[in-house]
Amino acid sequence: MGGLLITLSIILVAIILVQIGRINELASRIRGEEETQLRRNDWNARFGLIFCVGFLVFVVASFYSYKTRMFGFAPHYSASEHGSWLDNMFNVTMIITGIVFFITHVLLFWYGHKYRGRQGQKAKYLPHDNKLEIIWMVVPSIVMAFLVISGLNAWNKAMADIPEGSVPGEDYIEIEATGFQFAWLLRYPGKDYMLGERDFRQIKPGYNEVGQVWTDKKNHDDFISDTLMLPKGKTIRIRIIGRDVLHNFYLPHFRVKMDAVPGMPTYFVFTPTTTTEEYRERLSTYPEWQVPADPEDPDNKNERWEEFEYELACAELCGNGHFSMRKIVKVVSQEEFDQWFNWKRSFYDDSIKGTDVDPYKEENISEEDTTPETETETEEETEGSLTLN
Repeated sequence: MGGLLITLSIILVAIILVQIGRINELASRIRGEEETQLRRNDWNARFGLIFCVGFLVFVVASFYSYKTRMFGFAPHYSASEHGSWLDNMFNVTMIITGIVFFITHVLLFWYGHKYRGRQGQKAKYLPHDNKLEIIWMVVPSIVMAFLVISGLNAWNKAMADIPEGSVPGEDYIEIEATGFQFAWLLRYPGKDYMLGERDFRQIKPGYNEVGQVWTDKKNHDDFISDTLMLPKGKTIRIRIIGRDVLHNFYLPHFRVKMDAVPGMPTYFVFTPTTTTEEYRERLSTYPEWQVPADPEDPDNKNERWEEFEYELACAELCGNGHFSMRKIVKVVSQEEFDQWFNWKRSFYDDSIKGTDVDPYKEENISEEDTTPETETETEEETEGSLTLN
């Protein structure tokens, strides 16, 4: 019944509009075509000015209303070192294009009013103007060159890899993020700060998710974490891998976004500058964050800012379970990170060592493997043999 009423209402409105058009047509014939056209020109020009003012007021009001939800504006300042470079680039671009936007729209509707068709007024024929065309080409070219060059500089700095000669653990930490339908696997290096070799042929769901090669000793202290834990002020290199389809490693608060492509590892280097607690303190000063965290849960007395967490998301539509690809990201002090890091146990120690698949289990090592090739065994080889035993 409701659908029928809506349909009839639409038909009635259409009939009314058609009849109004016919009435205007008859009135035009009575008054004369020329007089009617001049009146239309006046009304259209006036309505154009009114629309221009209302439209620009709406643009400013909507921008002001949503400014706190836009990255680069309070309270969501970048929580990484390179993020401020990108935010500045976007802010400069927005200011320049915003000025052009306002000028062109004001002129568009003002000229529509000033040069409307009026009785006795004749348009000026201006087919060519060298000066105007040079200005119109040179000024945008200079502005675009400035924006492109500044954007290229920001891109080159943000996408730079770890400098040669950097020491793992001291200068940076490398973490591997593997995306698959529908989760992220976060592999950390152990105390050697070196990620072990991986081979997709070794992947066994529920057993060896990332395909670690156990004959590579660097894998023995690597561990998988459910939370992306990061130390403040330490350079982080994320090695990004896709296991099945295209995913996207996205840390919005850190301005980190990079595709996870199957068969083609990518990376992103960044430095966190704000701990989770510091970010919460910043949010606590804004009224929109001083509201109940969960209004539907009367037992939850926390405010919204108290339950804020950085997050890792997938920014690529990768299937029906895309929404579930979310991980908590925590940024802590170096001392807290070291405590957490030293507490974690490797997957090898917990699940592999001593089992039949352990390549270094005693019965899996042949007599040739344990016999030194020469009597002058180096200190490094001796130390390695003691470690394995």
